[in-house]
Amino acid sequence: MKRLRVFLVIALVILVSGAVGYVVLNRPDPADGTAPALAGAPNGANPVARGEYLARAADCIACHTALETGKPYAGGLPFKLPFGTIYSSNITADMETGIGSWTDDEFVRAVRDGIRKDGKHLYPAFPYTAYTELSRSDVLAIKAYLFTLPKVRQAERPNDLGFPFNQRWAMGFWNAVFFRNQRFANDPARSAQWNAGAYLAGPLGHCAECHTPRNLGFGLKHSESLAGAELEGWRAWNITSDETHGIGKWSDEALGRYLTTGHADGHASAMGPMGEAVARSLQFLKPEDTAALVTWLRTVPARTGDDPVVVDPAPKAVVASTAMAPDAGEHQSEGHRLFEGACVSCHQWNGTGQQTPYAGLSGTRGVNDPSGKTATQAILRGVKLHINDTEVYMPSFGHAYSDPEVAALANYVIAHFGGKQGTVTAKEVAKRREL
Repeated sequence: MKRLRVFLVIALVILVSGAVGYVVLNRPDPADGTAPALAGAPNGANPVARGEYLARAADCIACHTALETGKPYAGGLPFKLPFGTIYSSNITADMETGIGSWTDDEFVRAVRDGIRKDGKHLYPAFPYTAYTELSRSDVLAIKAYLFTLPKVRQAERPNDLGFPFNQRWAMGFWNAVFFRNQRFANDPARSAQWNAGAYLAGPLGHCAECHTPRNLGFGLKHSESLAGAELEGWRAWNITSDETHGIGKWSDEALGRYLTTGHADGHASAMGPMGEAVARSLQFLKPEDTAALVTWLRTVPARTGDDPVVVDPAPKAVVASTAMAPDAGEHQSEGHRLFEGACVSCHQWNGTGQQTPYAGLSGTRGVNDPSGKTATQAILRGVKLHINDTEVYMPSFGHAYSDPEVAALANYVIAHFGGKQGTVTAKEVAKRREL
C-alpha cells in the first residue's frame, strides 16, 4: 500500500510538472515586432496593398489552393508526410468554412503561434515556425488583403493521420521542443538591404522550411540550415554560400535572374515546388527586394549538406557532342535511344536547349545528382509553369514509359550531361510514382 502511495505521488508530480512545463513552454510572445522596409510594400502604405505584396512574398496561395478545384485560398491541398496526409485550410473570408468570423487576435495567434480559432494546434506543415517572426501589423495587413478576396464556401477536408499523430494537443509538446515564439529583430550591424533580405527569406519566404533537412522529430535540422533537403520527391538544393555544393560561385546577376525568372544559364531551371515558388511568389518581388534577398543569401554560412552534389560543368560526352549529334563513341544504351526518341528535340545533345533556355541541361544540379531524384520527377511529372510572360512546359512521360525505362532514361541523362554513374532503379521509380 505504501509503495502504491509513493507511485501515485510520483505520477502526480510528473503530471503536474508536465502540465506546468507545457503551459510555460507554449506561452505566446506578446511583442508586436517590427519589420524592415521593403521596396514593394513600404511601411505606412495602404494595409491592403501591403498585405497583397506580403501574401505573395509568403507564397500563401501555393499551399492554400488545391489543384483539382483551382479556387484561390480555399484550401484542400494535400501534404503527404511520412505519418499521413494533411490538407490545407480555407483562408478566404467565408463566415462558415473560412476565416470570415476570425478576430484580429485570433488570426495573429494562428499565424504566429500555430493555434487556430477553436484553440487547437495547427500542424507545422503550416510554417508558423517561420511566420512567428512577422510583425503584428504585417500579419494584419495580410488578413486585410485576404478579406478583400472572393469568399469561397469550401469545407475543411479532414486530415488522414493515424494515432498518435491525429492528436492535435500533442503538438504543444512538439512546440516546446522545436518551436521558438519570437519576433524578427533588425541586426544593427547589417545594412538595411541585408535586413530586408533576411525578413523576406525568413519570416515571409520561409526558405528554410524546404531547403533544410528534418530531424527525427520532423523539426528543422538547424546545424544543416539551407544545406538542402527533399520535398515532395524533388531536391530542394543547397542554397548556402558553399562554392562547391551551394550557390557560392553564382554571380549576383545569376541569382537574381533565377529568383525572378526561374532560370540561370549553366546553373538551373526551377521546377517542382521551386518552380511554383518562382511562378506564384518570387517573380512578383520588386527588383530592390530581389537584390536584398541576394545580399542576404551571400551571407548564409557555407555547409556541405547531408547529400552533396558536385557539378561537372563540362563532362566528356557533352564536350564531344554538338546540338544535333551525340558523342560518336557513346554507348547506344536503352536510355540513349529513349532520349533520342523523345528528348533531344528540346534539350539537344549538348544540353543547350533549343526552343527555350529553360530546356538547357548542361551544368545543372539535377543532372549531376547520381540519385536522380529531380531528374526522375521531371520525367514522371513533367513541368508546367507560367513565369513572367513565358510558358515553361515539358510533358509528363510517366504514363508513356515503364519503371525500368524511366530509370534507364534518368541514368543516361546523369551519365551524359553530368558525367556520373546514375543509381536510379526501377524499384525507386515505382516508389516515386506514389509521391
